[in-house]
Amino acid sequence: MFLERMVALKTVCLRRLGGDRDGELRCGRFLDNDKVTVERIVESWSDLTGPAAAGRHVLAIQDTTEVVFPTTADRRRGLGQVKKGNVHGLSVHAMIGVDADTGACLGLIGGEVWSRAGAVAIPARKRAFADRESARWLRTAKRAETVLASAAMATVVDDREGDVYPKWAAARRAGFHLLSRAQADRRLAEGGRLFAAAAAFPEVATVALQVPSRGPGQAGRTARLGLRHGEVEICRPVHGCDPGLAKTVKLRLIEVREIDPPDTVEPLLWRLLTTHEIDTPADAWRIVGWYKARWTIEQLFRVMKTQGLRLEDSQVATAERLVKLAAIAAKAACVDMQLTHARDGADAQPASNVFTAEEIATLTVLTPTLEGNTQKQKNPHPPGSLAWAGWTVARLGGWNCYYGKPGPITMRRGREQFQAIHKGFLLGSEAV
Repeated sequence: MFLERMVALKTVCLRRLGGDRDGELRCGRFLDNDKVTVERIVESWSDLTGPAAAGRHVLAIQDTTEVVFPTTADRRRGLGQVKKGNVHGLSVHAMIGVDADTGACLGLIGGEVWSRAGAVAIPARKRAFADRESARWLRTAKRAETVLASAAMATVVDDREGDVYPKWAAARRAGFHLLSRAQADRRLAEGGRLFAAAAAFPEVATVALQVPSRGPGQAGRTARLGLRHGEVEICRPVHGCDPGLAKTVKLRLIEVREIDPPDTVEPLLWRLLTTHEIDTPADAWRIVGWYKARWTIEQLFRVMKTQGLRLEDSQVATAERLVKLAAIAAKAACVDMQLTHARDGADAQPASNVFTAEEIATLTVLTPTLEGNTQKQKNPHPPGSLAWAGWTVARLGGWNCYYGKPGPITMRRGREQFQAIHKGFLLGSEAV
C-alpha cells in the first residue's frame, strides 16, 4: 500500500502518503519497523521483472546516484557525506531492465541503498574488493544472473565507474554478457596500453550524428564519427586486486571518435569494452546502440529526484528511515517509467507487470466509461496489456486522445484519479 500510494500521488511526503495524521503515523511506524529492512525492500524490486524478462534479450543497466538532503550542523539526520564531502545524503545504486529490441522498461533488477557511516582511513587498494563501495558493480551483476535466468540473453551495461577488473574476471553463465565504458588505460597482455590499441585499430565505418545543444549559447551540430574495433587481452592490475583472479581476460574493444571536431567543443569519444563477439561493423554499431540505452537509468534517477517524487525534499528525520524511503521511491519511479513507456503498445507487456489483480479488475470496469464515440476515443490496445492500462490512466489524467502523447505529468494525474476510484471500488465491493 505504501508503494501504491507513492506511485499514485508522486510524493515521498509522509503526510500526503498517509492522508491524515493517523495515516502519517502509520507510515512512520512502517519505516521504523525492524522487520522492514532496506535489503528486503531492494530484493522485492525484481519480483515482477524476472517473469517479464522471459525469452528476451535484456539490457541490465546499472548506475549510482547520490541523493543530497538539506541538513545543518546540528541536524545531520545521521546521514553520511556525499559528493566531495561538503554535503550529506545517501547513495542509490540501481539496475533497470530494458528490452534490447523494443526499448521497453521491464522493471528493476537489483541494487543497493546506503548512507556512509564515516570516512574510511584505509586506502581502497589496501582493502579487499568485497569491502569497497565499488564491489556493488559486481554484486549487482551477479544478482542479475539470478533474476534474469529466464531471459534469452542478458547484457549488463554500465558507465566508466563500472569498469572494475573483478567484474570482467568473474565467471558468468552462458548468454550473460558485460558492456562498459572503459575508465582505466589498462595494460595489455601483448604489451602497450588499451587506449593506444584502440587508436591503432583501422577505421571501418563512419556515421553522421546530430548532436543537440548542451546549454545556452551552444548550438547543436552534426558530428562525423569514426568506428574502430578489435580484440584485446587486458591484464590484472598490479595493485589492489585479488591475486587469485585470472591474470588476463580477453575482451572486445570499440572506439567511437569524432572526426575533425570544431575547436570550440569537446570532441565525442567513447571506448567500450564488451564480452560480446564482434564480426562486422554492424555488430559494433549494435553494441554502441545498447550502450546508448543508458539514458533509461538516468531518467529513472530524474523521476525519483528532481522531476517526479522529489526525494531530496523529504523531511524524514533519520538516515535509517531515509534509506528505506529511497528504496521504495526507486521502485515507484520505475513503475511511473514503465507506464509512460508502454503508452504506444510497441511491447506487449501485461498490465500485471505494474498493476495488482484487484487494480486490473477496476481498470476493466472503468475503461469502457472513458471511451468516446469516435474510433480515436476507443482504447486500441489488447485488454489486460500494460498499454491498455496506460491508455485508461492517461484518460483519467486529462488526455483527449487527439493531440500528442500522454507524458509523465498526465500519467501522474491519472494515477491520482485512479487511486481514488480504485479505493472507492474496493469499498463498494466490501459493502455488497
